[in-house]
Order: sequence, then C-alpha cells, then structure tokens
Amino acid sequence: MKSRLLARPGFPGRLFLAVLLTAAALTGASLARGDTLPAATPAAPEAAAASAPAAATTPAATPAAAPAAQATPPTPNKGDTAWMLTSTALVLLMSVPALALFYGGLVRQKNMLSVLIQVFGVFSLITVLWAVYGYSLAFTEGNSIIGGFSRLFLNGTFNAATGEYSMAATFSKNTPLYELVFVAFQSTFAAITVCLILGAIVERVKFSAVLIFAVIWFTISYLPIAHMVWFWPGPDEFTDPATVDAVTARGGLLWQWGALDFAGGTVVHINAGVAGLVGAIMLGKRVGLGRESMAPHSLTMTMIGASLLWFGWFGFNAGSAYEANGSAALAFMNTYLATACAVLSWLFGEWVMKGKPSLLGAASGAVAGLVAITPAAGNVGIPGAFAIGITAGLVCLWGVTGLKKRIKVDDSLDVFGVHAVGGITGALLTGIFNSQSLGGPGFVENWATGKVTSNPILTQLLIQAKAVGLTVVWTAVAAFIAFKIADLLVGLRVPEEEEREGLDTSSHGERAYS
Repeated sequence: MKSRLLARPGFPGRLFLAVLLTAAALTGASLARGDTLPAATPAAPEAAAASAPAAATTPAATPAAAPAAQATPPTPNKGDTAWMLTSTALVLLMSVPALALFYGGLVRQKNMLSVLIQVFGVFSLITVLWAVYGYSLAFTEGNSIIGGFSRLFLNGTFNAATGEYSMAATFSKNTPLYELVFVAFQSTFAAITVCLILGAIVERVKFSAVLIFAVIWFTISYLPIAHMVWFWPGPDEFTDPATVDAVTARGGLLWQWGALDFAGGTVVHINAGVAGLVGAIMLGKRVGLGRESMAPHSLTMTMIGASLLWFGWFGFNAGSAYEANGSAALAFMNTYLATACAVLSWLFGEWVMKGKPSLLGAASGAVAGLVAITPAAGNVGIPGAFAIGITAGLVCLWGVTGLKKRIKVDDSLDVFGVHAVGGITGALLTGIFNSQSLGGPGFVENWATGKVTSNPILTQLLIQAKAVGLTVVWTAVAAFIAFKIADLLVGLRVPEEEEREGLDTSSHGERAYS
C-alpha cells in the first residue's frame, strides 16, 4: 500500500525520502570502498594560516602509542577555546538573523516571511545533517575528493566512559582545539553557504523544493569542495622532512595543489553563487519582472542585516585562524579595512554611473568587500586588503549591473553578481597579494621544518585560477542535479496565482505586517 506521506506532492515525506536515499547512497559508497571507520582527522588548507584545521586525534581515538611515549598530551588553550566559541556564535549570527534580514528587506512585502523561514529552516536542516554525516565526509581522511565515515553522528568526539574529548589541530604544532568546537564552527559555515543560494530563487520557489535541494546540494557539492580545499593531516603529522610529500598526499585535492582559501572564497561564496545562478536559470523569471515594481520593501531591514553581517564576519574570517594570535589579528584587520574600502568604491562608482549614491549600494558594497576578503583574510597583508576591497566594490557593482544585463537571468538578490563574482575576485587576488614581495605573509612551504615562503605571483595566480575553475564546474553540475531532483519530486515553482498573492500567505499562512 502506498504511503500517504509520499502520495501527496510537496509533502515533507518527499524530503524524508530524499534524506533516506542520500544516507543509503553514502553508506553504499562507504561499503563499496571498504571504509573501516578510521579515527577522524579534520584538517585545513595550506598557508601560514590558511583555513580549517586538521584534527589531532585523541588518546581515545588513536591506536595505543609505544610505551616509551608517555608524555602528557597538550591541552587546549583556554583563550583559543573562548575565541573559537565566540567566533562560532558570531557566524551563527550571520545567518540568523543577519542574512535573513538582509535578504528579507530586499524582497517585496508580501514575501518577507517566506525569506525568513527559508533561511531559518535551511540553516537548521544543514546543522542537523552536518552532525549526522556532513562533518565526517568533509573533515575525516578518505581520499582527495571526500572523507570517510568515522565521525557519523559525531562518533568519537567524546568518550563518556573516560570523560575525554577528542582534539582538532590548529595551525601550530602541539596546540590542539576541542574537536567539538571545530565541529560547531564549521557547521555554521556549511549552513550559511546553503542559505546564501536562496537569494537567487526567492519570491517564486516552493519551500519543499528548497529543503530537498538543500539536502542534495549540501551532500554532493558543499562537502566534497570543503574536503578538497580544507582537509589536510594537520601540522603535528609532519614530523620528518623526508615524509612531507607522503603526508601531503593525504590531504584534499585543492590543498595538495597549494590553493589558498583562508575562510571560504571557493568553498562558500563561489560554490553558493554559481549554484544560485543555476537555480535562477532553472526556475525562470519572476512573474511581472520588467513590468511590475520589484523594489525592496525595507532598505532599513537590509541595512540592519548588512551591519550584522559585517559584525559577524569577524568571527567568520578571524575565527578561521583557529587561535587567538597574530594571524587572527591580521584577518580581523583585513576584514575591517577591505569592507570599508568596498563600501566607498561601490558608492563612488554608483555615484558616477547613476548620479546618486544609495544606501542599497553601501550595503551591497559592504557584502562585496566581505566576500572578496574571505579567501584572503589571513593570506594577504594590509596592502592586499586595500587593493581587494577597492577592486571588489567596483567589480561587483559591474556584476549586478552590466554582467546581469548581459546574462539576462533573474538572480533575484544578486547572489551570483556579489558572491560568485566577489569570491572569484578575492580568490584570484589572493594569489597576487599573498606574495611576501607585496606585503603578504606567504605560506608554510614545509610543515616539518616550518619554512615560510611564497610562490612567484604568476605561479600562485594559476593555482588559484585552477581552484576557481574546478569549483565553478563542480557546483554548477551539482546544483543542476539537485534542482532537477527537487523538480521531479515536488516541482520548483509555486503556481502563478500563489506567486502573485505572495508566498507569505499562500505558502505559510502568515503576514509580516498588519
């Protein structure tokens, strides 16, 4: 007898089915390759402090060491722990409520609540999936594309029998971090990335389709990209200069290439921006676009959201140093400065183009600067922050005006024009301004010896371009698959009459304002 849950189009049962199919596929893949559930080793990319850290496994999770090695293992620094817990809360603030308010203010009044619930619901959904299997696939050792299953349901992060907590590594030897702190911090990154995509498809997409898409895209795009860019064995694994190449080969593909992404230019912004463009193409334009007013209903809300995003982004970027140290300070200042530069360059560019500077332009410039400095935050010096901020404001202004007119896609809230274009700009400029000759910090060439250097600018720029290209292609294909499956299961768009009425009442039975 057919289940009543699955018999009704658009019912949450179809989302449940999508989750079950995803879990079955993941389990099958694990069994097919003989995954033996090894101890987890979450990790990060290569740079003086270049992204998410590696895990230093705990005594409970690691095979017993030789009897001679009886030294007391290092314990996390309380200052580092406090900073990372604070950073995690700051990044959560970026989604709920900052991104929700930023996006909500930009839509028409009749769709305000639909945006808020989409962000709220997707953020919660991805947080749960991250704890179930996402963290394990992104940050444990598997192959160069995807991780393993040793941390399913966060298995092994806490030993109830002994009271021991597993450890994750930072970018300094013998300087661990509680793995659960690392899990929580990275969870907020995964969740906001999927939420960013929503801005491209608002005001006409079904809520059920959003949830189904989120499950699939998170699994087949975010997790592999995060693993390829940010997974590495960690600094404590590099003990002998003679084995550096062998240890490096255990990292993610783009990390092995030497791609620099401090806090998510590729993983978060390019990944989400391109997926948003694919979604906007597949859904088609909003009813009445070009004939009816689509003006933002509350730029006040948008300004509040942008301001909270700027505030929370200090946790996003400076937190990605994983220690309360000089790298965090550099990332903090670069984030602060580049954003201000982008606000000004966007405003003056808009002033020249349109004759008037606007609040929407200032808010958009702030987000553009934040996006572009993300991959560069701890990977460039102060001169790089000036250059990246000024460039991002102007390039993203073109992205949401000239480029948008050329491609003729209804990317509702300019996710592609700001996040993809800004992310690509920042990723490429990181390859230039990481150079020590331009005031950059360089990167750690040999983790066994701690030698810091920088590549010739053209060499690093080409590495960055390869990473950008792979990310663009991967997420475009993954987004098409995810949206197509959602379309086949429940359909992507609401009926035209519901779209005209507004999704607040037609999809959720509520009104934002009386």
